[in-house]
Amino acid sequence: MNRVTFSLVRVFDQAQAYVESEATRRRVGKGLILFFLAALSIIELNTLGLLPEPLAAHVSMNRFHAVTHTFTLVLVLEVVDLVFSLPRSTSRAVAKQFEILALILLRNSFKELTNLPVPIEVMGHTDVLIRIGLNGVAALTVFVLLGAYKYAQRCAPRHWAPEILAKFITSKKLVALLVLGAFIFMGVYDAYLLLRGEPTFDIFHDFYTLLIFTDILIVLIAQRYMPEFHAIFRNSGFALSTLFIRMALTADTLLSVIMGVGAMLFALGLTFASNRFYAITARSAGAPCPLPGSPK
Repeated sequence: MNRVTFSLVRVFDQAQAYVESEATRRRVGKGLILFFLAALSIIELNTLGLLPEPLAAHVSMNRFHAVTHTFTLVLVLEVVDLVFSLPRSTSRAVAKQFEILALILLRNSFKELTNLPVPIEVMGHTDVLIRIGLNGVAALTVFVLLGAYKYAQRCAPRHWAPEILAKFITSKKLVALLVLGAFIFMGVYDAYLLLRGEPTFDIFHDFYTLLIFTDILIVLIAQRYMPEFHAIFRNSGFALSTLFIRMALTADTLLSVIMGVGAMLFALGLTFASNRFYAITARSAGAPCPLPGSPK
């Protein structure tokens, strides 16, 4: 490892330690609560006509926007967690992507509430209720299938020699740094467009597009260390599941549900086939698979 690579890896490790520390998580949790209460208060002041005219023009009068904005912040935090999970294992990174998909589907359900009058009146808004139901059911389905996916991963075989694994993890940390930088740039640019009053873009849609290229890059890097067909197909298949997620995010509600759940089923089937039929290193005879969350 040369000096530049060592410095970059050290930056990544320090940033990861800070982000994943218990103190940071507590501060973030408190910040989310304060943000939600502040957003709700500002919207309430606007409905009462107590905000200055220049500010009132940019603040919604629908209280449910406070929920969707807070959920958006939660998704940003989950994306940061995803970036830091990239070096750990491909399967864990894919699981984090589906966790984000489930949260996006839930956010879409809450987002539909902004199309209802306040106080809520459901008569004459059957289409909104259907979209809320579809997104909610899809989120629950992904949540359940994600549990099955994580359960299947407990039996994942170990393919890597320690020295090869260390080199691969180093490469993925460099890739993760680039992804984190790109995500920060997208967020800053989107905020810049918002402040200028110009049309903004959906940062999560574009981030999943970035993840497609990231997954393919990791597939190519992995091929340097493990060129077997099984590994190439498995990692490429996970990249394809990311593509399915990206397509689900831009489709209409029904197709989005089908694509999202289909992507989860594809990843689950790929995991089962990989662990069941293509194990490169066999587990000890008769040794039971560890339970999820137990030491491996």
